[in-house]
Formats: sequence, C-alpha cells, structure tokens
Amino acid sequence: MADYVLSCCSTADLSKEYFTARDIKYVCFHFELGGTEYLDDLGISVPPAELYRRMVAGEGTKTSQVPVKEYEDLFEESLSQGKDVIHLTLSSGISGSYNSACIARDEMQEKYPDRKIYVIDSLAASSGYGLLVDAAADRRDEGMSIDDLYAWIEENKLRVHHWFFSTDLTFYIRGGRVSKTAGFIGTIMNICPLLNVSNEGKLIPREKIRTKKKVIRRIVDLMRENADNGTDYSGKCFISQSECVDDARAVADLIEAEFPKLDGKVQIYPIGATIGSHTGPGTVALFFFGKKREN
Repeated sequence: MADYVLSCCSTADLSKEYFTARDIKYVCFHFELGGTEYLDDLGISVPPAELYRRMVAGEGTKTSQVPVKEYEDLFEESLSQGKDVIHLTLSSGISGSYNSACIARDEMQEKYPDRKIYVIDSLAASSGYGLLVDAAADRRDEGMSIDDLYAWIEENKLRVHHWFFSTDLTFYIRGGRVSKTAGFIGTIMNICPLLNVSNEGKLIPREKIRTKKKVIRRIVDLMRENADNGTDYSGKCFISQSECVDDARAVADLIEAEFPKLDGKVQIYPIGATIGSHTGPGTVALFFFGKKREN
C-alpha cells in the first residue's frame, strides 16, 4: 500500500463506486437549484435526470467551489494518520478551487510540517479530470512514490484531451458562453458547437458543425488525429454526458469500432451538477490521452 493518499474533487465526474473501488478520496463542490443548496455529491442528493428536468422547467442554478475549511478537513483526515497527500483540483481556468486548496495546504503544512502535501491544478474538467485521476491511481497502485507521481502528473496533465459538443444551446446562451443572436441562428441552422479545453484549462469554442450526425463523426476524427498512436491508441477513453446517453453511446460505438487496442470499453459517466449547471442537457464530452495541448 502507498504511504500517501490520492484525492480530488467531485467535479472529476466519476462515480462513488469508482472512487471507493480505487481508494480515492474526494471532496464535494456545492450548488444551488431552485434556491436550495446541495452538495455536488456524484448525483446522490440530486440525480442527474432530476437536475436537468428541473433546469429545463426553469429552476435557476448557481455553483460554488469547495470552501477552504472543507479542503483542510479532507487533508487532515489523512495527515493525522501519518499519511502524505496528493490532491488534484478542477482546472483553475474555470474555478478558483485550486487557490482554495493551496490555502488549505499551507495551513495544514504548518500544523503537520513533517508531512508532504501536493496540490496540483489539473487544468482539466469533468471526466477528463477523472481520466487524469484514474491514471494517477494506476501509477500509485504500481508503487510509484508520491514525489515521482507529482512529477508525472505535472508532466502529463496537458496530454488529456477534452472535446465536447452540445445539441442544446439553451444553457450556453443563458450562461453567456454563446450570444443570444448566435444561439438563435445556431438553433435554427441545427448547429452543434464543438469546444475543447485549452492548455490554460479554459473552455474554448473551436468549430461550428451542422447536424448531430456530423459532429459525432468529427469528434471521433479528432480523437484519431490527436490520440497517442492514432487508431492504435491503447489507453483508456472516458465520455461524460448530460441526459443524452444515446448520443454518448453513438460516439462510444464508433470509437470502439475504430480503436481496437483500447484499454477496455469506453466508460460513460453522467456530467455532474457543477459542470451540468452550466451546460444543461444535451452535452457529450470525450476524453483521451494524446499529444500535449498547446493552445
């Protein structure tokens, strides 16, 4: 067993069962739905179907990052048992959680000066963040030291690709990511915007593609262009989706057919409440390891 603890935030958008099986600790973001505050606890308090149903019905959402005190509690649980800590946060390009975790680290470092506490800005989101955490857990289980794991994550985190599209622009418009005019035209023209996460961990619109069929084809083509060894990619592939599992399955089926050396089947997870509060339903996101992101 490693002499350190690996942890992340619930915005890695995996499942409680996954985190338990892989011995990964996590701390929950917070969100409001219809004026009531909940934990973004992997769909336990508010299942994804209920979240999106209530959003479509008009209930407002608001998200908030993990308070410093909750990071301190997370870290201290392990530190007090004589364990070191390595924690990955949601991208600083879309959240202030990295700064909060660093404040908590500094506080705990004073209290436990003999322990190691690493906080890493994943520059990733949703199950792409989860894919990076999964890779870290693999290396921990293989016996990698905490120092070497920290160096490996920093060296490889920009190799996690995030490509995603939406077939419903309602909440992108409401959140200001798409203008009302562009959103109206896009809806009329049946345009599905294709976005990715930049090397600064920010969400960037990249292409405008007409029809869902074409954007599904395009996102798989982008994996072929960017994945390690192209169609000989032998790593894992994760997808997250917001109440459009059939679209996610269509992407997964193409990938499984065209990438025969995948490490297992494509794993599909629901987009959690924090990310989903901004995307709404209709988003499919694809994650894999490939060439380093440079823009």
